[in-house]
Amino acid sequence: MRRVAVIGVGVTKFGKHDRTSAELFAEAAVDAIRDADVAPSAIQALYYGNVTGGEGEKQLHMGPLAATLLGIPTIPTTRFENACATSHAAFRHAVMEIGAGVSDIVMVGGAERVLNIPTDAATEYFAYCSDASWEQSVGLTFPGVFALIARAHMDKHGTTEEQMAHVAVKNHRHGALNPKAQFRKEITVDMVLNSAYVADPLKLLDCCPFTDGGAALVLAAEEVARKRPRSVWVLGTQAASDTMFMHEKRDLSRVMATERAAAAVYRQAGKTPADVDVVELHDCFTIAEIVATEGLGFFEPGLGGAAAEKGWTSLGGKIPVNPSGGLKAKGHPIGATGAAQIAEITTQLRGEAGPRQVEGARTGLTHTLGGNTATVLVSLFGRG
Repeated sequence: MRRVAVIGVGVTKFGKHDRTSAELFAEAAVDAIRDADVAPSAIQALYYGNVTGGEGEKQLHMGPLAATLLGIPTIPTTRFENACATSHAAFRHAVMEIGAGVSDIVMVGGAERVLNIPTDAATEYFAYCSDASWEQSVGLTFPGVFALIARAHMDKHGTTEEQMAHVAVKNHRHGALNPKAQFRKEITVDMVLNSAYVADPLKLLDCCPFTDGGAALVLAAEEVARKRPRSVWVLGTQAASDTMFMHEKRDLSRVMATERAAAAVYRQAGKTPADVDVVELHDCFTIAEIVATEGLGFFEPGLGGAAAEKGWTSLGGKIPVNPSGGLKAKGHPIGATGAAQIAEITTQLRGEAGPRQVEGARTGLTHTLGGNTATVLVSLFGRG
């Protein structure tokens, strides 16, 4: 396999937009093309991620639409849908296309627009990413899924609601430093603990928001990337899955797909958790970040909550997690989230993240979780 690098990144402001998701992607893509310093005609394929376009915008067949808006309508395009891990899955396949020698330069990313529809409708559309036969029919939405995970972690390890609140406070503090974040307002532990319950024990400020936004990456083979000193290399990218049925998961306090994908990517890259300097991971709910920091090997099982409480995952801590603000504060346009995480790690490894920069970062990790923990992507990146 040929080496592959990220040579260009672009991300829209996250929040509410009046433009379509394809238009949001086009904005991010133009920035990524400019950042990569390539002509649009040099792009040989497009991998595009979107989840709810059919329900929310009555728009399918989005790959060709995105390419058309970019003025490159004749390149091969593929749309991905893999729940919240959509554009991270698209990224992995783009890496494989370049690595296999099929293409030299590929664009990948995604976009989502859900703030144009009522919250109850968006909640229902997101729930389509869980099992329709057994779970949707009894009213299990994603706050309910992660409330089950939180309660299991609390029962097994003694994790507290206050420890979960520290994750929200930290990510809002980081998000305040990110001009692209949906929420740039700091919050306190008391504000989280006193916010309304959504699904016991999760409260409103334990939950990430609905978000509109787009993100794009330009990937290139080594022969192209070597000419660009700001290139960030893909050291490894792996995917893992687990049963879709919540009642079949043996231990709800763990996400087995995260553990399998992480083990595979460390093996592929020849790295260990101790080599990682900065992390962007899937914090759709505060408990999700705690479980992920354990599954990715940064802390022993049961210590993720204490690590958040002690500040070990903050900027300046042992292992900074979600310096962008994460899904919790930066926002979560689900078709774009994975690509946006990779854009943040690329920016960090270039040393271009400004006030949220992790000093000296040389190796970064991205982790994106899809649906009811059934899909996980983990990738590692480095300089030089």
